[in-house]
Amino acid sequence: MYILVQIINLIYWLYFILIFLRFIFSWVRPDPYHQIWGPLMQITYQLTEPLLAPIRRILPAMGGLDFSPLILLFLLGFLRSILINAII
Repeated sequence: MYILVQIINLIYWLYFILIFLRFIFSWVRPDPYHQIWGPLMQITYQLTEPLLAPIRRILPAMGGLDFSPLILLFLLGFLRSILINAII
């Protein structure tokens, strides 16, 4: 039971880091053809886009601001707490 809780927490924090990286990449705009940043950016976008795209379709336009990562983090935290409480 403890291992399952640890796995849920690990998945949550890994996804949290990916969303944070995506946020940083959206502000810094590194070169997509750079030897290190390009592949890291591509992997980050491929892993986060499937969950962010549906949220963006639901949210109205906010004048160029994208609140989908914030909403996704809130939903993932809520889901994490529900799963952990169900296990415990």
